[in-house]
Amino acid sequence: MYRAAAAGVLWPDSTPCRAAANLRSALCQARRASFVPAVECIGQRLRLSEAVLVDLRAAWAAARQIISGLSELPDDFEPLIEELSRELLPGWPDEWLTTERDRWNQLRQHALESLAQQFRSAGHYLPALQTALAAIEIDPIRETGHRIVIDVHAAEGNLACAVKRYEDYRALLRRELGVAPSAQMTQLIRDLVST
Repeated sequence: MYRAAAAGVLWPDSTPCRAAANLRSALCQARRASFVPAVECIGQRLRLSEAVLVDLRAAWAAARQIISGLSELPDDFEPLIEELSRELLPGWPDEWLTTERDRWNQLRQHALESLAQQFRSAGHYLPALQTALAAIEIDPIRETGHRIVIDVHAAEGNLACAVKRYEDYRALLRRELGVAPSAQMTQLIRDLVST
């Protein structure tokens, strides 16, 4: 972020000169307070120092690792699901966050779906269900998480639960968008019911 923009955001009721002076003072005090600066000044730009631990960086790395395939599934999966279920700066109205939120939502949703499929393939049904349900919470319209839930119910022998999930999803799509589930999902249910 540019220094002038940061000063304007931090001191919106001040004149540009006063805001710039406040920013210079704050940066100087921050440098004195720590051996490792939290904010680096590069010309007219400010950035967070690489030495600062940011939970989003760790979550982003975990999501990428999951998508590329885990060598070993975690026994304690709840903290991972919780980490990937967090929104990016909830409640912040800033326009610049829209694209970043979209990027994070897409990455975490793909990671949760991938993790759910990995649990499903390993026969770990409860973690698969919980992970798929976390993915559905991000975007309830997206079909992939619902398909995983249906598949897990079927793998457990819970055909009625699988059909109910399909019917609930179909009703949601009809109510919200006036469309039907994909042919792939409909065929999945047909295959389950016909067996």
